[in-house]
Amino acid sequence: MPNLTLEVCLSPALFDYHKNEDAIVVVVDILRATSSICNAFANGVDTIIPVESSEMARQMKEKGYTVAAERNGYKLDFADFGNSPFNFSKENVEGKTIVYSTTNGTRTIHLAASCFQVVIGSFINNKALSNYLIAQQKPVIILCAGWKNKFNIEDSVYAGCLAESLLDSGLYSSNCDSAIATLDMWKQWKNNLRELIDKCAQRYRLQEKGLDDCIDFCLKLDQTDIVPIFKNDVIISHLKQ
Repeated sequence: MPNLTLEVCLSPALFDYHKNEDAIVVVVDILRATSSICNAFANGVDTIIPVESSEMARQMKEKGYTVAAERNGYKLDFADFGNSPFNFSKENVEGKTIVYSTTNGTRTIHLAASCFQVVIGSFINNKALSNYLIAQQKPVIILCAGWKNKFNIEDSVYAGCLAESLLDSGLYSSNCDSAIATLDMWKQWKNNLRELIDKCAQRYRLQEKGLDDCIDFCLKLDQTDIVPIFKNDVIISHLKQ
C-alpha cells in the first residue's frame, strides 16, 4: 500500500494549511520562473540566488552580481535581463552565479523553506523531478506560485502532470481535493495543452507585453535531467548535493 502523502497547494496564500516540515515542496511557476530556473541549470549556471524584493535585487546588483529581475513581466531597470527562459542562455549564465527576483516565483521559494526540502519543478524537468522525488521517499507538496496569491491554470495543470507521475509509481496516495482536481485537469488537457494555456490570464499578460514567445518552450516535457534544489538560501543542482 502507498504510504507517502501527496498534496497540491493551489496558491501561496493557502500554504499554511498544507505545510508539513517532513515534506519536500515542489515550487511550480510555469510561466515563467521555474521554467527559467530549470533552463538556467540546463545551460550551465553554477548557482541562482533567489531574492524576494526588488530592492534586495538592486543591492545585489550594486555588489557586482549579474541580476535577472522583473515585476509584472517587465524587466527592472537595473537588471541585466528579465524572466524569459530564453534569457538564461549559455552566453548569459554558464558558470555564473545569478541573482533572481520575480513577481511570484522567488517569493514562493522562500515561503516553502521551513519544510524538509524545496525543489524546482517544471514541464521541462518533469521526468527527472519525478524520479528524484520517488527516490527520496518523503511526503510531497506541490506548491503553485499562482499570480499574486491567486489560482492560475498553468501551474495547476503542471501540478496534475507531476501528480500523475508520482501516483503511478504506487508509492504515493492522496486524499487532497486539489491534487485530484489538478490530476483531472491534466488528464483532460494533456493531449491539447496549448489550447488550455491559451485560455490563461498569464498568457494574455505576456502577449500584451510581447513576452509570449517562450510559451511553447515552457510546455515541452523533459528538456533537462537536472533538479534544482533550494538550499542555504541558494539554488543549486541536485548533482551538487
